[in-house]
Amino acid sequence: MTPDVVRFRQADVLAALHRRFGPVVRLGPYTYLLGPEANRFVFANAQLFRVEEAFQALVPVDGPTSLIVSDGEDHRRRRRLVQPALHHRQIAGYVKVMADNADATIDAWRPGQVVDVYQEFRAAIRRSTIQSLFGRRLAGDAEFFGTELQALLDLIDRNPPVVAWLRRLRTPTWRRAMAARARVDARIYAEIARVRAGEGDADDNVLSTLVHGRDEDGCALSDLEIRDQAVTLIAAGYETTSAAMAWAVFSLLRHRTVWDRAKAEVDAAGEDLKRLPYLTSVVNETLRLYPPAVVSARTAAQDFEFAGRRIKQGTFLLYSPYVTHRLPDVWPDPLRFDPDRWSRKPAPHEFLPFGGGPHRCVGATLATTELTVMLARLLARAELKLVPQRVTPTSVAAMRPKYGVLAEVTRSA
Repeated sequence: MTPDVVRFRQADVLAALHRRFGPVVRLGPYTYLLGPEANRFVFANAQLFRVEEAFQALVPVDGPTSLIVSDGEDHRRRRRLVQPALHHRQIAGYVKVMADNADATIDAWRPGQVVDVYQEFRAAIRRSTIQSLFGRRLAGDAEFFGTELQALLDLIDRNPPVVAWLRRLRTPTWRRAMAARARVDARIYAEIARVRAGEGDADDNVLSTLVHGRDEDGCALSDLEIRDQAVTLIAAGYETTSAAMAWAVFSLLRHRTVWDRAKAEVDAAGEDLKRLPYLTSVVNETLRLYPPAVVSARTAAQDFEFAGRRIKQGTFLLYSPYVTHRLPDVWPDPLRFDPDRWSRKPAPHEFLPFGGGPHRCVGATLATTELTVMLARLLARAELKLVPQRVTPTSVAAMRPKYGVLAEVTRSA
């Protein structure tokens, strides 16, 4: 029987190792903690792990003070200052921006045209993310950020030892990436200075919060910390969400009964996201089968024992949402795309597209809201059909369709 979903061979190897060896697998320089109990252990024992060393490969893009690479009190302080701008009430105010950017993309389509839905919505989500979080001024430079950040994203998409080698030798690839980073930094720092000078706009949103926010001790973020959080929110916001959008559209087009049911719900609900439970389940099922990160990393902060195995301090550890999300003892018939399975709410260690514990992605609600809104606009305004192609996943850091997802527009309104 042909599975409903695309499989990622590199990650399927991990699943096979988990079946054979259990929750602790040593492979080369890495130790994998696999399965729901391993996830539960990692999330519940944050003091045993560090992320700074584990995510050093992300520093060229996100910076040394990003939440992604922060530990301990630095992480708690920065997270407290970032979270208010990503509260549910704030995100509800971004829905119109999300819908408008989706509509602008669909408006340009014509019947008979073949579009790459991954690249089309990647641009829309980039504009939407920047405008929602940082206002119209920065959103006007969405293409600039897309071009410049791509040089950095291409860099960190390589294996960490390769990145270290490029940096050490200061190769042309490294120099081009650092020049792109300098141009991004100059643009972000100019906006920070403008907001600090009291020249911010009403829709600056997150940037104003980051500049003017204070913790309970009255401490503020430095310009470097603000830069790092801003770039992380922009880059991670569109890189992972656009990949998930592509997988969602691909899945809907592979399963026309799901498309038709979701469309009927959207047509009946209008603009009310609370009346879209089935579409919400489509988003969750997409994130289950195609989680943004195939694996996530930690380093052991001290010696500890798990599942009868001794883990030494300094060990580089990886856990895998992909493996957990496709385990048959957790998810019956796991390779079937089935939004109806979401009548049961899974435990946090069973469904972890955005990680978990104190390091769970701060932008999770923003991402799921953006996916729901843009899918709703697509279902309401267009009809697509897949063209013959081979859809191939790539990148364990942000799993995406390597060659995009091509579809023919049969209707657009």
